Amino acid sequence: MCGRFVVAQVGSELVGVLRVDLEGDDLPGPSYNIAPTARVAIVLDSAKTEPPTRRLEAARWGLVPSWAKDPSVGSRAFNARSEEVEDKPMFRNALIKRRAVVPATGYYEWKLVDGEKIPHYIHPADGSPLYFAGLYEWWKNPAVADDDPARWLLSFTILTRDSIGDLGSIHDRMPLFLDPDFADAWLDPTTDNVGDILDAAIDAAPDVARSLDNHVVSKAVGNVRNDAPELIQPVDA
Repeated sequence: MCGRFVVAQVGSELVGVLRVDLEGDDLPGPSYNIAPTARVAIVLDSAKTEPPTRRLEAARWGLVPSWAKDPSVGSRAFNARSEEVEDKPMFRNALIKRRAVVPATGYYEWKLVDGEKIPHYIHPADGSPLYFAGLYEWWKNPAVADDDPARWLLSFTILTRDSIGDLGSIHDRMPLFLDPDFADAWLDPTTDNVGDILDAAIDAAPDVARSLDNHVVSKAVGNVRNDAPELIQPVDA
């Protein structure tokens, strides 16, 4: 977890309560089967302005640290265990200054039943957006000219923690969910108490988890080429 998720709304419809100041160009459209390496809209606070500017930007799912030789390392870093990020070189610097919110409509998880993996769609019961705690990085491509916008790759990872309750019966890990009211503290790049912010997010995530519904969906979601609203519809278990 989390290896697939859904973004059914885009732009301000998805992130209105997060008070985004600027929306980037060429944001990805809706998708019902987002997989690692796909482009996704994330929210971040840029520290280059005072106060920081809250931006909605397209980013590649799978964090590529600034010291990476090429972006392929990101395909293995689409999730980060929240209890380990302070000590992992891959994520440590991003945790300090580059925290993100990843808005979603819901996500998929597979439950193992009698040796068979059954996909479930997990989502807010009231249809409101779901927010994952994330980290982001900028990677500079040495093979691209300095004046080319493609020189810089924005990428991100989704944090996870131990599952609870009904979600624990589906999978032992779940995303690190954020309450919208906590997003300001999580995004603030000027804070010094990063450890406290992380611990508070880990402790608060179960409250969001308890508000979520889930149902079995078609096994068609297992093929990343399938991308349609029908994927999130319930089917018989």
